[in-house]
Amino acid sequence: MIFARDWPRHAAVSLLLLASAATFASPAIADSAPAAAPIRGDFILRGTPEQGIALVGQVPGGTRTLTLDGKAIPFTAEGHFLIAFDRDAAANARLVARLGNGRAVERLLSVAAGSWRIEHVNTPYRGSAKNDADFERRRPTELAQIAAARAVEHASDGWRQKFIWPVTGRRSGFFGSQRVYQGKPGGYHGGADIAVPAGTPFVAPADGVVVLAAAAPFTLEGNLLIVDHGMGLNSAFLHCQRLDVKVGDRVRQGQRLGTVGRTGRATGPHMHWGMKWRDARLDPGKLAGPMGG
Repeated sequence: MIFARDWPRHAAVSLLLLASAATFASPAIADSAPAAAPIRGDFILRGTPEQGIALVGQVPGGTRTLTLDGKAIPFTAEGHFLIAFDRDAAANARLVARLGNGRAVERLLSVAAGSWRIEHVNTPYRGSAKNDADFERRRPTELAQIAAARAVEHASDGWRQKFIWPVTGRRSGFFGSQRVYQGKPGGYHGGADIAVPAGTPFVAPADGVVVLAAAAPFTLEGNLLIVDHGMGLNSAFLHCQRLDVKVGDRVRQGQRLGTVGRTGRATGPHMHWGMKWRDARLDPGKLAGPMGG
């Protein structure tokens, strides 16, 4: 029992004990505070390198420059980057990050080989050109327009998104297949074909900026549309019946871009969706995943 006369002395002792307890508790509170995040010392890659696919990664902490096989690769302020491998990419690739202190971090990537089909197509190799001479006359200008469009890079975050199919239907052509046109060998198929009725709307698989909207049908591609998704990644939509967007338009994932047709070199109405990262041709199906109904 504490008597009234003892209260001032007891209160002073209690305050001293509380102060002491607080002093000893302080280190424990400091120890429980989260430590500073360690600087990342290696690359982070989401996915496995393979012919025809793209990978998103993150550079080591302190990276100043990044290269893939000696070619400069841009990366965001947070360190995220995009790389991809052509259908005929070599078995190995070297990723090198140069840090601010001069040290280099290297990663040797083993690129898995793809498995490609052979497809026979009953349409002339020269597409809608009247004859070989007409094709040879028109084709260089068309290729120059395509190259110029793909050389334009806009600030877009579409490359970060999970891609969707521009249209769904029966798969009638597969990326990477060796094509034979009425008995004449051609190059490999650079995209995914989806057979749907003419006039079917198609949409943007990811955000981007329109860099080419053909004013007139090309010999092979017909009414051609190209959308830049940023970081050197772009989509091409071939054989369109109609285009509903123009060069310079910013488009959002799922936005209507036009309608499917059979212009150019096509045996029937279908959407040819091709993708490229710089000079590398990619399999759209690998980015979009299984097609929904």
